[in-house]
Amino acid sequence: MLTVDELERYARHIVLREVGGPGQAALKQASVLVVGAGGLGAPALMYLAAAGVGTLGAVDDDIVSLSNLQRQIIHATPDIGRRKVDSAAERIGALNPHVQFQTHAVRVGATNVMSLIADYDLVLDGSDNFETRYLVSDACFFAGKPLISAALGQFDGSLTTIRAHERGDDGKFNPTYRCLFPEPPPPGTVPACAEAGVMGALAGILGSMMALEAIREIVGFGESLVGRLVMVDARAMRFETLRYARDPANPLNGDAPTITDLSGYAA
Repeated sequence: MLTVDELERYARHIVLREVGGPGQAALKQASVLVVGAGGLGAPALMYLAAAGVGTLGAVDDDIVSLSNLQRQIIHATPDIGRRKVDSAAERIGALNPHVQFQTHAVRVGATNVMSLIADYDLVLDGSDNFETRYLVSDACFFAGKPLISAALGQFDGSLTTIRAHERGDDGKFNPTYRCLFPEPPPPGTVPACAEAGVMGALAGILGSMMALEAIREIVGFGESLVGRLVMVDARAMRFETLRYARDPANPLNGDAPTITDLSGYAA
Protein backbone atom coordinates (compact mmCIF):
# COMPACT_ATOMS: atom_id res chain seq x y z
CA MET A 1 0.00 0.00 0.00
CA LEU A 2 1.30 3.45 -0.89
CA THR A 3 1.64 6.09 1.81
CA VAL A 4 0.40 9.66 1.41
CA ASP A 5 3.97 10.77 0.76
CA GLU A 6 4.44 8.09 -1.88
CA LEU A 7 1.17 9.02 -3.60
CA GLU A 8 2.47 12.55 -4.03
CA ARG A 9 6.01 11.47 -4.93
CA TYR A 10 4.82 9.14 -7.70
CA ALA A 11 1.81 11.21 -8.81
CA ARG A 12 3.12 11.63 -12.36
CA HIS A 13 3.33 7.87 -12.71
CA ILE A 14 -0.01 7.16 -11.10
CA VAL A 15 -1.91 9.41 -13.51
CA LEU A 16 -0.52 7.39 -16.43
CA ARG A 17 -3.20 4.92 -17.50
CA GLU A 18 -0.53 2.30 -18.24
CA VAL A 19 0.86 2.53 -14.70
CA GLY A 20 -1.76 3.78 -12.25
CA GLY A 21 -1.92 2.73 -8.62
CA PRO A 22 -1.53 -1.00 -9.29
CA GLY A 23 1.57 -0.42 -11.43
CA GLN A 24 3.15 1.81 -8.83
CA ALA A 25 2.38 -0.77 -6.15
CA ALA A 26 4.08 -3.41 -8.33
CA LEU A 27 7.19 -1.21 -8.50
CA LYS A 28 7.18 -0.89 -4.71
CA GLN A 29 7.03 -4.68 -4.33
CA ALA A 30 9.76 -5.32 -6.91
CA SER A 31 13.43 -6.04 -6.29
CA VAL A 32 16.08 -5.29 -8.91
CA LEU A 33 19.79 -6.10 -8.89
CA VAL A 34 22.10 -3.89 -10.97
CA VAL A 35 25.47 -5.38 -11.90
CA GLY A 36 27.89 -2.46 -12.00
CA ALA A 37 27.51 0.97 -10.41
CA GLY A 38 29.36 2.71 -13.22
CA GLY A 39 28.41 4.37 -16.49
CA LEU A 40 25.29 2.27 -17.14
CA GLY A 41 24.44 1.34 -13.58
CA ALA A 42 24.59 4.92 -12.26
CA PRO A 43 21.63 6.37 -14.21
CA ALA A 44 19.75 3.06 -14.07
CA LEU A 45 19.94 2.99 -10.27
CA MET A 46 18.91 6.62 -9.94
CA TYR A 47 15.88 6.34 -12.20
CA LEU A 48 14.77 3.04 -10.65
CA ALA A 49 15.03 4.63 -7.20
CA ALA A 50 13.14 7.71 -8.35
CA ALA A 51 10.47 5.45 -9.87
CA GLY A 52 9.89 3.75 -6.52
CA VAL A 53 11.35 0.28 -7.00
CA GLY A 54 11.11 -1.05 -3.45
CA THR A 55 14.41 -2.91 -3.24
CA LEU A 56 17.53 -2.10 -5.23
CA GLY A 57 20.84 -3.90 -5.10
CA ALA A 58 24.16 -2.91 -6.64
CA VAL A 59 27.14 -5.21 -7.25
CA ASP A 60 30.51 -3.54 -7.73
CA ASP A 61 33.92 -4.05 -6.12
CA ASP A 62 35.47 -0.89 -7.57
CA ILE A 63 36.20 2.48 -5.97
CA VAL A 64 35.36 5.91 -7.37
CA SER A 65 38.12 7.58 -9.38
CA LEU A 66 38.27 11.04 -10.91
CA SER A 67 37.99 9.69 -14.46
CA ASN A 68 34.66 8.01 -13.56
CA LEU A 69 32.90 11.32 -12.97
CA GLN A 70 32.63 12.20 -16.66
CA ARG A 71 29.76 9.69 -16.94
CA GLN A 72 29.05 7.94 -13.61
CA ILE A 73 26.64 10.56 -12.30
CA ILE A 74 25.64 8.75 -9.13
CA HIS A 75 29.07 9.66 -7.72
CA ALA A 76 30.54 13.10 -7.01
CA THR A 77 33.98 14.62 -6.46
CA PRO A 78 33.97 14.10 -2.66
CA ASP A 79 33.34 10.37 -3.29
CA ILE A 80 36.73 9.79 -4.93
CA GLY A 81 38.39 6.89 -3.13
CA ARG A 82 35.12 5.51 -1.72
CA ARG A 83 33.57 2.20 -2.68
CA LYS A 84 31.13 2.76 -5.51
CA VAL A 85 28.36 0.84 -3.79
CA ASP A 86 28.69 3.02 -0.68
CA SER A 87 28.61 6.21 -2.72
CA ALA A 88 25.59 4.92 -4.63
CA ALA A 89 23.80 3.96 -1.41
CA GLU A 90 24.22 7.46 -0.01
CA ARG A 91 22.92 9.08 -3.20
CA ILE A 92 19.93 6.75 -3.44
CA GLY A 93 19.07 7.32 0.21
CA ALA A 94 19.02 11.06 -0.39
CA LEU A 95 16.95 10.68 -3.54
CA ASN A 96 14.27 8.34 -2.19
CA PRO A 97 14.20 7.16 1.43
CA HIS A 98 11.43 4.68 0.59
CA VAL A 99 13.90 2.48 -1.33
CA GLN A 100 15.74 -0.32 0.43
CA PHE A 101 19.26 -0.31 -0.99
CA GLN A 102 21.51 -3.34 -0.69
CA THR A 103 25.24 -3.12 -1.37
CA HIS A 104 27.37 -5.99 -2.66
CA ALA A 105 31.00 -4.83 -2.71
CA VAL A 106 32.25 -7.93 -4.52
CA ARG A 107 33.30 -8.91 -8.01
CA VAL A 108 30.78 -11.13 -9.77
CA GLY A 109 32.14 -14.62 -10.32
CA ALA A 110 31.00 -18.18 -10.84
CA THR A 111 31.10 -18.91 -7.12
CA ASN A 112 28.84 -16.05 -6.02
CA VAL A 113 26.64 -15.06 -8.96
CA MET A 114 23.80 -17.45 -8.14
CA SER A 115 23.59 -16.27 -4.54
CA LEU A 116 23.79 -12.63 -5.64
CA ILE A 117 20.81 -12.86 -7.99
CA ALA A 118 18.76 -15.30 -5.90
CA ASP A 119 16.72 -12.75 -3.94
CA TYR A 120 15.92 -10.37 -6.80
CA ASP A 121 13.06 -10.41 -9.29
CA LEU A 122 14.99 -8.81 -12.15
CA VAL A 123 18.66 -8.35 -13.05
CA LEU A 124 20.22 -5.47 -14.99
CA ASP A 125 23.70 -6.08 -16.38
CA GLY A 126 25.74 -2.93 -16.88
CA SER A 127 29.13 -4.64 -16.68
CA ASP A 128 32.01 -3.62 -18.90
CA ASN A 129 33.42 -6.96 -20.03
CA PHE A 130 32.22 -9.92 -22.04
CA GLU A 131 33.09 -12.59 -19.47
CA THR A 132 30.75 -11.05 -16.91
CA ARG A 133 27.98 -10.58 -19.48
CA TYR A 134 28.07 -14.25 -20.47
CA LEU A 135 28.29 -15.34 -16.84
CA VAL A 136 25.37 -13.20 -15.69
CA SER A 137 23.19 -14.22 -18.63
CA ASP A 138 23.89 -17.92 -18.11
CA ALA A 139 23.24 -17.58 -14.38
CA CYS A 140 19.93 -15.82 -14.99
CA PHE A 141 18.88 -18.69 -17.24
CA PHE A 142 19.63 -21.28 -14.57
CA ALA A 143 18.00 -19.16 -11.85
CA GLY A 144 14.93 -18.36 -13.95
CA LYS A 145 15.48 -14.60 -13.74
CA PRO A 146 14.72 -12.05 -16.46
CA LEU A 147 17.75 -10.04 -17.55
CA ILE A 148 18.15 -6.62 -19.13
CA SER A 149 21.57 -6.33 -20.72
CA ALA A 150 23.23 -3.23 -22.16
CA ALA A 151 26.65 -2.41 -23.52
CA LEU A 152 28.55 0.73 -24.50
CA GLY A 153 31.10 1.50 -27.18
CA GLN A 154 32.75 4.82 -27.92
CA PHE A 155 29.74 6.39 -29.63
CA ASP A 156 27.37 3.43 -29.77
CA GLY A 157 25.39 1.28 -27.42
CA SER A 158 22.90 -1.58 -27.36
CA LEU A 159 20.12 -2.91 -25.16
CA THR A 160 18.04 -6.07 -25.02
CA THR A 161 15.91 -8.10 -22.61
CA ILE A 162 16.50 -11.81 -22.14
CA ARG A 163 13.98 -14.31 -20.78
CA ALA A 164 15.72 -17.42 -22.06
CA HIS A 165 14.24 -19.54 -19.26
CA GLU A 166 10.72 -18.90 -20.59
CA ARG A 167 9.00 -20.09 -23.74
CA GLY A 168 7.50 -17.90 -26.43
CA ASP A 169 4.15 -18.24 -28.17
CA ASP A 170 5.62 -20.96 -30.40
CA GLY A 171 6.31 -23.15 -27.36
CA LYS A 172 10.07 -22.88 -27.79
CA PHE A 173 12.48 -21.19 -25.42
CA ASN A 174 13.15 -17.49 -25.96
CA PRO A 175 16.58 -16.57 -27.36
CA THR A 176 19.61 -16.37 -25.11
CA TYR A 177 22.48 -13.88 -25.04
CA ARG A 178 24.44 -16.57 -26.83
CA CYS A 179 21.90 -16.55 -29.69
CA LEU A 180 22.76 -12.90 -30.20
CA PHE A 181 26.51 -13.18 -29.58
CA PRO A 182 27.56 -16.85 -29.97
CA GLU A 183 31.21 -16.18 -29.11
CA PRO A 184 33.01 -13.38 -27.30
CA PRO A 185 35.50 -11.44 -29.41
CA PRO A 186 39.12 -12.62 -29.20
CA PRO A 187 41.04 -11.12 -26.27
CA GLY A 188 42.54 -7.74 -27.09
CA THR A 189 40.29 -7.00 -30.06
CA VAL A 190 37.87 -4.78 -28.11
CA PRO A 191 39.74 -2.03 -26.26
CA ALA A 192 38.71 -1.18 -22.71
CA CYS A 193 36.98 2.10 -21.92
CA ALA A 194 40.20 3.55 -20.50
CA GLU A 195 41.94 2.96 -23.82
CA ALA A 196 39.18 3.74 -26.32
CA GLY A 197 37.12 6.33 -24.44
CA VAL A 198 33.35 6.66 -24.24
CA MET A 199 30.92 9.54 -24.73
CA GLY A 200 29.65 10.28 -21.22
CA ALA A 201 26.11 11.35 -22.07
CA LEU A 202 25.65 8.14 -24.08
CA ALA A 203 26.00 6.17 -20.84
CA GLY A 204 23.16 8.27 -19.47
CA ILE A 205 20.95 7.45 -22.46
CA LEU A 206 21.54 3.68 -22.28
CA GLY A 207 21.34 3.55 -18.50
CA SER A 208 18.04 5.43 -18.56
CA MET A 209 16.76 3.05 -21.23
CA MET A 210 17.70 0.12 -18.99
CA ALA A 211 15.64 1.65 -16.19
CA LEU A 212 12.72 2.29 -18.53
CA GLU A 213 12.78 -1.29 -19.77
CA ALA A 214 12.95 -2.56 -16.17
CA ILE A 215 9.94 -0.44 -15.22
CA ARG A 216 8.09 -1.70 -18.29
CA GLU A 217 8.90 -5.31 -17.39
CA ILE A 218 7.71 -4.85 -13.80
CA VAL A 219 4.51 -2.95 -14.59
CA GLY A 220 3.76 -4.90 -17.78
CA PHE A 221 2.90 -2.28 -20.37
CA GLY A 222 4.04 -2.09 -23.99
CA GLU A 223 6.16 -4.52 -25.99
CA SER A 224 9.09 -6.33 -24.43
CA LEU A 225 12.60 -6.20 -25.85
CA VAL A 226 12.79 -10.00 -25.73
CA GLY A 227 14.15 -11.00 -29.11
CA ARG A 228 14.91 -7.40 -30.04
CA LEU A 229 18.19 -5.52 -29.82
CA VAL A 230 18.04 -1.72 -29.74
CA MET A 231 21.16 -0.10 -31.15
CA VAL A 232 22.06 3.55 -30.62
CA ASP A 233 24.48 5.47 -32.83
CA ALA A 234 25.34 8.72 -31.06
CA ARG A 235 27.27 10.13 -34.01
CA ALA A 236 24.16 10.23 -36.18
CA MET A 237 21.63 10.17 -33.29
CA ARG A 238 20.13 7.08 -34.90
CA PHE A 239 18.15 4.34 -33.16
CA GLU A 240 17.66 0.99 -34.89
CA THR A 241 16.07 -2.26 -33.74
CA LEU A 242 17.31 -5.68 -34.80
CA ARG A 243 15.15 -8.75 -34.26
CA TYR A 244 16.89 -11.97 -33.34
CA ALA A 245 15.61 -15.48 -32.71
CA ARG A 246 16.59 -18.51 -30.71
CA ASP A 247 19.42 -20.47 -32.25
CA PRO A 248 18.56 -24.20 -31.98
CA ALA A 249 22.31 -24.85 -31.82
CA ASN A 250 22.97 -22.52 -28.91
CA PRO A 251 24.63 -24.38 -26.03
CA LEU A 252 22.34 -23.11 -23.26
CA ASN A 253 18.71 -23.80 -24.20
CA GLY A 254 19.21 -25.19 -27.69
CA ASP A 255 18.04 -28.56 -28.92
CA ALA A 256 21.13 -30.27 -27.48
CA PRO A 257 22.41 -28.11 -24.58
CA THR A 258 26.05 -28.50 -23.63
CA ILE A 259 26.14 -25.88 -20.85
CA THR A 260 24.33 -27.29 -17.84
CA ASP A 261 26.01 -25.31 -15.05
CA LEU A 262 28.58 -22.58 -14.45
CA SER A 263 31.56 -24.89 -14.02
CA GLY A 264 33.14 -23.62 -17.23
CA TYR A 265 33.81 -20.22 -15.68
CA ALA A 266 36.79 -19.32 -13.56
CA ALA A 267 36.01 -19.08 -9.86
